[in-house]
Amino acid sequence: MKRLIALFGLMALVSSAFAAAEVGKPAPDFTATDIHGKTVKLSDYKGKIVVLESYNQDCPFCHRHYISGAMQQLQKDMSSNGVVWLIVNSVSTHNSSHRTPEKALAEWSEYKINANAWLDDGSGDIGRLYGMLTTPHMFVIDKSGTLVYDGAIDDRAESDPENDPRKAHNYVRDAIGKVTAGEKVTTAKTKPYGCAVKY
Repeated sequence: MKRLIALFGLMALVSSAFAAAEVGKPAPDFTATDIHGKTVKLSDYKGKIVVLESYNQDCPFCHRHYISGAMQQLQKDMSSNGVVWLIVNSVSTHNSSHRTPEKALAEWSEYKINANAWLDDGSGDIGRLYGMLTTPHMFVIDKSGTLVYDGAIDDRAESDPENDPRKAHNYVRDAIGKVTAGEKVTTAKTKPYGCAVKY
């Protein structure tokens, strides 16, 4: 019985650790360092739409979006409209998928990433703050700093690189379109898919 109670207690603790960010409420602020050594604060982008992308290139689901060029195209399209795109790499420094700034810069160049910044979150602080569960796991924050979307990038949970993600319905593009038009995001929360974040 004691073990059962302890198990439920642990489950509640894990659940609370992933409950900080809520759609419809202010997005939790954070300060991080990007792979260029620059300090990045979420609050610096108030007045702009911000996308957070949980990232790990070693995950086949995440890799599929990059090897196809779909993610870079989405980043470019959104950035051209003034959207700030932040990659968050929450892989633990003890995991083989962690990227040092040097490796991250090489990967940035190799995949021609079009994000505004790649944040080194080896501590997992940002990931846990937002409840990032998978790679990818996407978040959209509106100009007032409110979290308006939390979930999957699209409606096609596939890892096969032969299947072009651009053929799927993209929730992130849709959410940004709604916000830009001054409309309510109709699909504000979905279940993210991909590999578990390697905290």
